[in-house]
Amino acid sequence: MPIYEYVCAQCGHKFEKLVLSARRAKGIQCPECGSASVDKAISIFSGAAGGASTGSASNCAPSG
Repeated sequence: MPIYEYVCAQCGHKFEKLVLSARRAKGIQCPECGSASVDKAISIFSGAAGGASTGSASNCAPSG
């Protein structure tokens, strides 16, 4: 069950919505103004699973 980010074309409000199926993605309304004129926003997600990363590319290089 993905959570999508949307932006309202009327008022500019950004919000998230849990969408159970592609069919239900139609009819999404802005929770602020009630407009059905919303666009999917580009989402960035974190895929880190365990341990902190320093963000350095050298962490991926062989140490030999």
